[in-house]
Amino acid sequence: MFYDVSLYISLSIFGLGLIYKISTWFVRSIGINSNDINTSTRVLAAIKGVFGSILSAKIFTLIRVFIVDVLFQARILKEDYLRWVMHMFIFWGFMLLLLMHAMDSIITEPLFSEYASTLNPFMFLRDLFGLLVIIGIGIAICRRFILKVPRLNTNAMDHYAIIILAIIMLSGVFLEGLKITSFTKYQEMVEEYAGIDDEDELRALESLWVAKFDVVSPNVKGPFDEEILEQGKELHEMGCASCHSLPIWAFTGYAVAKITKPFALGLDRANIHNLFWYIHFLACFFGLAYLPFSKMFHIFASPVSLLVNSVADRGRSAPANIATIQVMELDACTHCGTCSLRCSVAVALNKIDNINILPSEKMVFLKAYASKKDLDDEGLKAIQEGIYLCTNCDRCTVVCPSGINLRDLWFSVREEFIREGPSVPLVLSPFSFYRGLNRQDLDPDYYKKPLDEAQRVIAEKCELMNKPDKVVPLTPINKEFKNRIDISSQSNTYSYCFSCENCTTVCPVVENYENPQDALGLLPHQIMRSVGLGLTDLSIGSNMLWNCLTCYQCQEHCPQGVKVTDIFYELKNLAINETHAA
Repeated sequence: MFYDVSLYISLSIFGLGLIYKISTWFVRSIGINSNDINTSTRVLAAIKGVFGSILSAKIFTLIRVFIVDVLFQARILKEDYLRWVMHMFIFWGFMLLLLMHAMDSIITEPLFSEYASTLNPFMFLRDLFGLLVIIGIGIAICRRFILKVPRLNTNAMDHYAIIILAIIMLSGVFLEGLKITSFTKYQEMVEEYAGIDDEDELRALESLWVAKFDVVSPNVKGPFDEEILEQGKELHEMGCASCHSLPIWAFTGYAVAKITKPFALGLDRANIHNLFWYIHFLACFFGLAYLPFSKMFHIFASPVSLLVNSVADRGRSAPANIATIQVMELDACTHCGTCSLRCSVAVALNKIDNINILPSEKMVFLKAYASKKDLDDEGLKAIQEGIYLCTNCDRCTVVCPSGINLRDLWFSVREEFIREGPSVPLVLSPFSFYRGLNRQDLDPDYYKKPLDEAQRVIAEKCELMNKPDKVVPLTPINKEFKNRIDISSQSNTYSYCFSCENCTTVCPVVENYENPQDALGLLPHQIMRSVGLGLTDLSIGSNMLWNCLTCYQCQEHCPQGVKVTDIFYELKNLAINETHAA
């Protein structure tokens, strides 16, 4: 009764949780792709996309990805062999245990008419699959707490997943071991299945089980006469052999039985096996009910992400589907840290104490952000800084074992922050080459917003630009300013410039305007000359500096080797420092 009620409750919670989590993919929004797209439109677009993929040549891509990336997790194998072994052990061990043992009445019994959980090969396979999961958990603990993989940050969700899985596996092993030696469980079996009333026969059967099946009896002890054992064997084959193999085949439980055998009678009298039964099944039921709300939900979401992203075309797919996919990808993230290990900006963590610089930690925040959880201003600024510092190098997307398109997700979320988030003068990466390349996909007003905001803040706060009396005339040269721009070997190359205008000629920003000097103030070669003359206000105040896409065309084409783009970065940093100082 307890088992049936608990199973019903946990299955109900699991089913409702699964429906709820999947529904959030169509209800929640993240980034600019989800603007003004209602839930019904997203559901219909998803149904159309699913059938369109299944009924087209894309079905072959889906089959290949399912076999290679879902079942055999080739993406993980490319990155880390030990981690692949860990995942394969946990994934295959857990799934096979679930299908063969936990769902035996639904799957195993209909397939095998002579199935019994205490009969080989099922008993051996159950222990084998459980051992695989335990080894996988051990590798996971070793990687996180002993090997300490770089940039692998462990949070509460990671702890919960490891702890619940470990409790389920270890309690199952101890339960099996205690049942092997339990005299109480032996008596229950004899009363229910053996049908023996004769005292001598009962004693003979009991002797066999003590000798061959490791039951610890308070009544009989070895060594036994061969005649008694032979009689017990005959009785065993008549009533017990059809559903009981030798316990040695349950090798993990058998090891526990051997260890606990000296204390078996005391443990049996204290009903410790019943305690482990409750622990094991409650852990299983709790884990099942908790699964949709935990990190382990990625066992559903990650395969979906891999399959969907293998056939999705960001340029041609319906915007409603892109919006749904980006929410789904938040659940697909396993917090494995592979993206953080490859991130080109992660080195900034050594100078900037902001964990949200790491892609895997940004994903943790974005889950909370998408679910509309209350976040303080400091938290929003931290994630904004982490998102803005992204260089769009795409390394994270390429290595993600869940197939998440992280580059597009960062771009979409960053634009949402630019439109609706708190305004701060982060002026370096929001004007990256990647953003310029995607300018046609952005609202022109929002594209200019961060540029205008940065210049406004700098104009208001920067003392060098805000006070006319601080503006230095053409002569003498502002040596203080030149000393500060000479801070690096790259930036002091401005002195090589002889105004050939090659940098201006190849600049895509200059090419974008019919009258570039009216729109940009100073052109690239003019900024180099203003730096050389120490004209601070002209150097920092030019629109060209803030419109720069950092494409490095000017720097690559300079015949004098002037590091034009690097100088622009130095000027931006100088402006930010002045802003913070003000």
